[in-house]
Amino acid sequence: MSTFGADSLFLAPEYLGEVNGVSIAIVGIATGIFIMSWNITTFILHSNQFKFLATTSKPFLKYCINNAVLPLLFLIFYLSKSIYYDVHNELLPARRVLILVISFLSGMSFSFIISFVYFFRTEKSLMRTMEPVFRDPKAFAAQFGKGGKHFHEKGIIRVEWFFNTSLKLKKPRNVAHYSQEFIDTVFKRHHFSAVISIVFAFLFLAVLGMLMDKPIFVIPAAAAILLFFSVLIAGSGALTYWLKSWAFPILLLLGAGLNFLFEKEIIDPRNKAYGIDYTNRAERPVYDRDSIMRLCTLEKMTADRQNMLEILEKWKERQNEERPVLYIVNVSGGGTRSATFTLNVMQQLDSLLKGDLMRKTFMITGASGGMLGAAYYRELFRLKQKGYPIDLRDEQYADNISKDLLNALFSSFVTRDLFAPAQQFRAGNFNYIKDRGYAFEEQFNRNTGKILNYTLGDIRDDEQNAKVPLMLFNATITRDGRKMIFSTQPVSFMMRNWPDSAGGITAEPDAIDYAAMFEKQDPLSLRLLSTLRINATFPYVLPNVWLPSTPIIDVMDAGMRDNFGQESSLRFLHVMADWIKENTSGVAFIQIRDRKDGEWDEGYDDPSITGMFTKPLMTLQHNWMKMQDYYHDEMILYAYAGYPFPFNKITFSYTPLPKQKGAALNFHLTRNEKLDIRRSIHTQSNLAAFKKIASLQSSFPKDESNGRLRAKP
Repeated sequence: MSTFGADSLFLAPEYLGEVNGVSIAIVGIATGIFIMSWNITTFILHSNQFKFLATTSKPFLKYCINNAVLPLLFLIFYLSKSIYYDVHNELLPARRVLILVISFLSGMSFSFIISFVYFFRTEKSLMRTMEPVFRDPKAFAAQFGKGGKHFHEKGIIRVEWFFNTSLKLKKPRNVAHYSQEFIDTVFKRHHFSAVISIVFAFLFLAVLGMLMDKPIFVIPAAAAILLFFSVLIAGSGALTYWLKSWAFPILLLLGAGLNFLFEKEIIDPRNKAYGIDYTNRAERPVYDRDSIMRLCTLEKMTADRQNMLEILEKWKERQNEERPVLYIVNVSGGGTRSATFTLNVMQQLDSLLKGDLMRKTFMITGASGGMLGAAYYRELFRLKQKGYPIDLRDEQYADNISKDLLNALFSSFVTRDLFAPAQQFRAGNFNYIKDRGYAFEEQFNRNTGKILNYTLGDIRDDEQNAKVPLMLFNATITRDGRKMIFSTQPVSFMMRNWPDSAGGITAEPDAIDYAAMFEKQDPLSLRLLSTLRINATFPYVLPNVWLPSTPIIDVMDAGMRDNFGQESSLRFLHVMADWIKENTSGVAFIQIRDRKDGEWDEGYDDPSITGMFTKPLMTLQHNWMKMQDYYHDEMILYAYAGYPFPFNKITFSYTPLPKQKGAALNFHLTRNEKLDIRRSIHTQSNLAAFKKIASLQSSFPKDESNGRLRAKP
């Protein structure tokens, strides 16, 4: 998962937005618990192989000492990776890195001390009650301090020597003269103590899940993941110990039972779009071809087009020119790196256009992270229009959008999705379950100063009156690959190409107007934060969002269908072509993308023998965005040749510095990645794009040969 930045959760863990001694100490505590859970579980399962330990003092401590090879190798590996990462990615000085290492080791040591103190107390209690289980107490008393013969039972694991608590090598004690009852009593008392510790760990995670609405309880994601693995290992060990060979069949029965309850909707862990109505099943729309076609009849498309033309007229009234340039902004997916790059570019563009970027822009669309940055910038502009003291060029806003989202997301997945899935909250008139989708929204809300915490209905009037750019949020319907378009305005004309019976064009709908489809579910009560999350639902990282239709459909990341929003923008321009030709001097088509076009130097290749089997799957994954680029380049060519108005595409792309790895595709950025994104604004290609924007008005000369305006190539 390092491709998506998951390694940063462990190598530079954050707590309350900071990588510091406290955050790494918490991870150290969790690492200690994880190691102890592994020791406890293997002790429960395999202690019958080491019966001689039952005759020694502190048997569990001796077991951990002799079982320390793998934990030590892991710690050496982890700390070396963490030090390298902190120096080269987080750009931390050596002194601070040393403090982090000491904090980690201190936290881990604290876990070890608490664990051993707990087991030592158990052992003292055991020694006071074990006397009655011996065959012959006098014989035991005589043998206890003498060492006896060195004995080794034949078994799976042969023990010739072992380290004692002072790290001296000793031979195992002969246990033939001890009763099985005595040995079982010693181990079972330790096993019971181990199970109690498992229960406490489980309860701790459940309590964290209930309290994590407060940032102080959002522990580093690495710690939450390690605690989850601790419970998982310990729980599986306990089940295996108690149920023996019945463990697997019982787990199968449990899985079948949960599946039955899910199919009957008795339990429902699926994520929902917060704000809309899921309660009235009778009013759910039918999702089939006939219903979809009724949403985009020629009459509806014509009416919705007329509504959009009225908004275009209002946009034109707000311009200072007779024939203004129509700005369309497309932003790409790419997690926080795209959100940060998008906002940086928009700040620079606004400065270049003397504060007029949002006024000149009619529509913004795209996918995933880019839409997070664009929506944040648009809202800052809207608040400034309302009189708030906002400087749109303030670097603080770029810092806000680049803040971590991954930590809260993974922490919630462990503490809420898995351990406390019944906690609810209220959005509008309905209750919903808190899960990692909710955690993502709340963390993004905090990062952006809670200025995006409103519904689609709250922004409808401003969009309808062209006070702010219209935003089209997209998602991909997993059932059939259609696009779901979320908009405050009716957009049935975006559902399919305009039909032309004379030309034989009877286009099938490849998109759905969300508000029209779910008109009885109060669609505009949907939270804007939820809309942004739906647009950015990267597979597995965020949960797919299911919508109340019959049959139920679920939606995911817009980038699966169109990572740049270009498909939607070009269809919009095609439908509005006549108005644009008559009322503007052309279209400035601005694309802000989180990766360079082409990327020929990053082709997929796996020369290993396993590559023969994985290549079909990995080729599709690696080349998915490249295939979209090929398709989009062809669409742009047709658009340029076919539109009856000047069309000028300007591209800004995040390109890492030479020999720089580049920011990961995830919801977390390191300090080095943030600096690299900021520097990328000033690459040669981006500076050329800014220059092109600056001279845009003169780039639409009149072409007298065909009587229409043309853009320079």
